Amino acid sequence: MSQPYTSIDPEEVERFSRIAAEWWDPHGKFAPLHVFNPVRLNFIRDQACAHFGRDPKARRPFEGLKLLDIGCGGGLLSEPMARLGFEVTAVDASERNIKTASTHAAEQGLEIDFRASTAEALLADGVGPFDIVLNMEVIEHVTDPGEFARTCSRLLKPGGLMIVATLNRTLKALALAKVGAEYVLRWVPAGTHDWRKFLKPEEVRGFLAGEPVEIAGPFGVSYSPLTGRWSQSNDSDVNYMMTVKRSA
Repeated sequence: MSQPYTSIDPEEVERFSRIAAEWWDPHGKFAPLHVFNPVRLNFIRDQACAHFGRDPKARRPFEGLKLLDIGCGGGLLSEPMARLGFEVTAVDASERNIKTASTHAAEQGLEIDFRASTAEALLADGVGPFDIVLNMEVIEHVTDPGEFARTCSRLLKPGGLMIVATLNRTLKALALAKVGAEYVLRWVPAGTHDWRKFLKPEEVRGFLAGEPVEIAGPFGVSYSPLTGRWSQSNDSDVNYMMTVKRSA
């Protein structure tokens, strides 16, 4: 039986696999992601509550909803999503990432369906559909971002919501997210990102032009060196998020 087409880049998978054991070390190679996580979590929670009419003050507002965390890495988003009540399926092409993520989640007593797989394989196997798909800092690491985006959107239920987070292909992003973060500040390992794979918001819109979806954003995310924190902003020149709502 032939395997479904995949947009996964084997070199990218191997790069992240080599440091898989460090996902949950807040002072290790993924330290910047730990600092970045709160703004992502707040955005996801706010957007999901508004979209599904859930109470943002509830302890587990998303009971009964199914979520896919595609490219889940070590599970830094999967775990808080499970705590918020989602039934979580977390998928990554790296088996090492999945082993790290599943071990850590089990230690926390969380039930998450971790799978070493791809979006294309899930669609081919009829897995899902999902109420919400998290497509966070993944699309800039695949070989065919357009096909990847369309595949992820097709994993949504009618009326479902996908949240995409990525990096803008601007000179500002080249200076800050590539040269600054990798070679000057040493926030992430050199070679983590390829600036040529960064995506402009209009390109993300273009990828999904033929799909029955409504797209909002970009919603900018900025870092303050004074506070050491990330926050939502009007500046989408470097990091940004977009929402994709599938027609009911």
